Amino acid sequence: MHVPDGFIDAPVSAAAGVVAAGAVAVSLRGARRELDERTAPLAGLVAAFIFAVQMLNFPVAAGTSGHLLGGALAAILVGPYTGVLCISVVLLMQGILFADGGLTALGVNVLDMGITTTVVAYALFRGLARVLPRTRRSVTVASFVAALVSVPAAACVFTLIYWIGGTTDISIGKVFTAMVGVHVLIGIGEAVITALTVGAVVAVRPDLVHGARGLTAPLKLRVDGELVDVPARQPVAPVAARSTRGLWATGLVTALVLAGFVSFYASASPDGLEKVAADQGIDKKTEEHAAKDSPLADYGVKDISDARVSGGLAGVIGVGATIVVGSGVFYVIRRRRTPAAPTGSAHDREMV
Repeated sequence: MHVPDGFIDAPVSAAAGVVAAGAVAVSLRGARRELDERTAPLAGLVAAFIFAVQMLNFPVAAGTSGHLLGGALAAILVGPYTGVLCISVVLLMQGILFADGGLTALGVNVLDMGITTTVVAYALFRGLARVLPRTRRSVTVASFVAALVSVPAAACVFTLIYWIGGTTDISIGKVFTAMVGVHVLIGIGEAVITALTVGAVVAVRPDLVHGARGLTAPLKLRVDGELVDVPARQPVAPVAARSTRGLWATGLVTALVLAGFVSFYASASPDGLEKVAADQGIDKKTEEHAAKDSPLADYGVKDISDARVSGGLAGVIGVGATIVVGSGVFYVIRRRRTPAAPTGSAHDREMV
């Protein structure tokens, strides 16, 4: 769903950029409360992992493919504010280095792929978390549903933006039907990837998953006819002292393998937006990307003729660049962190 230059007119693109910039500014402040010495290093890894998985287009219908958007995954793993920043970093790297997603449309893409998916997914995830049993399996189930809904929600937002500022005279009803129809199918793939990833991390380090906080209900005793919480037992070693290096190394290796090797076998069919744009005529006024001459344009390294080597090397470079930029951003945020807010229900309500 990377919107290229020329799909949306200049005034609406500028307005979307202002909204996206405001949301990123709010997220920079909100992320200070979400990140700590344990989770800040992992936020950059989450961005790099999402970059890698977005290279893995999977077939969803005849001649159409889809790929992870990542908003739900990022929000559940590291929090909604940090999640918006993760997707924004990914989109920035893709636009500047790989000519993927227009630079004048960057605000549209952040608003659609970053903010919409994160807000919709996390709001739905928190709502399900309140009604489902407080178990690890429930976190996985809620992740699946939240991710599934977030993708057609993003398709709806794109349709709305196109209705307001589209550069071609196309029936908005046809655009809506085509966009939502194909992205419901893509949402299934998004849900599977998100649920599997969240489930894997929750199984080994639930303390690092933002959406899994408070899984264990406090033990209660009846005292004078009233139920009171039993004071939590202090762990032998503080949770903060538990090393995250093992999980970080595993995640980094996984991202490098996905981007550097598995991506070669991804579907070559156009993704959902590309297919709808070609079928409905949305792409009539597509403009050349400002970074079309980048040595990494179209996810290949310039002057390397072997497609497998070229694509794999470009993927590895992309993962490296994303993790460096993302980790730098989140390191600065953590350094400027304000006193932590409570992680209980009041904090969750604020997030939603």
